[in-house]
Amino acid sequence: MLILISPAKTLDFKGKAITKDYTLPQFLPESEELVKLLKKKSARQIAQMMKINPKLAQLNYERFQEWHLPFSDKNAQESLLMFKGEVYNGLQAETFSGAELNYSQKVLRILSGLYGILRPLDLIQPYRLEMGVKWNTRKWKSLSKFWDQKITDNVKGEIEHTENPLLVNLASREYFDVINTSRLQCRMITPIFKEYHNGAYLFMTAYGKKARGLMARYIIQKQITNPDEMKLFDEDGYYFNDNLSEGDNWVFTRG
Repeated sequence: MLILISPAKTLDFKGKAITKDYTLPQFLPESEELVKLLKKKSARQIAQMMKINPKLAQLNYERFQEWHLPFSDKNAQESLLMFKGEVYNGLQAETFSGAELNYSQKVLRILSGLYGILRPLDLIQPYRLEMGVKWNTRKWKSLSKFWDQKITDNVKGEIEHTENPLLVNLASREYFDVINTSRLQCRMITPIFKEYHNGAYLFMTAYGKKARGLMARYIIQKQITNPDEMKLFDEDGYYFNDNLSEGDNWVFTRG
């Protein structure tokens, strides 16, 4: 089983590694290639490209200027413990035991605009670069085009080496669409979380993001290998709704 989640814009960088079992991202040469181009951009150009305010643009200009290899436990931090935001509020990785962190390293992957795909204990330096950013260069038409084959090959290779070839998609569409799923020879389950509001079940972004993190936590803590066990998920009042589910698009509702 492989679980995919999105990164977060909000970061909590402690300035160094938190564990002793950290690893390095698999696509650091590609990340360095991107950062070399980003270092040439002014704060104003970053603001225009990312559609962010001047203060955020200045922060990320400085981040790109300071970004450097090699990564070490003195200048980088584990990805799972740096990302914050709704998904990570649900995941609560900071409360994982050592065994749970190690298990997450096996089954959880974070898609990233700068690093491609990350394991939980991969060291990263702070950044902001969303997969959907409009970035056209001589070599590629968009950031997703830069990454699509690399990430697809990586996910395909990982799934082929698992006992249970199953992909659980808890990522946003912006990130998951970078993967060419037609090349994956495995079952794909997409949990969808909806709230009852004004007589109908609706996806509400903040709640839905947190629920994705809750589901990832649930799978990791229970070390689920049989996907049907995911239907027993009942965190924060959600329950599996068979009537609204279609195929492997599994809907969980509350309210």
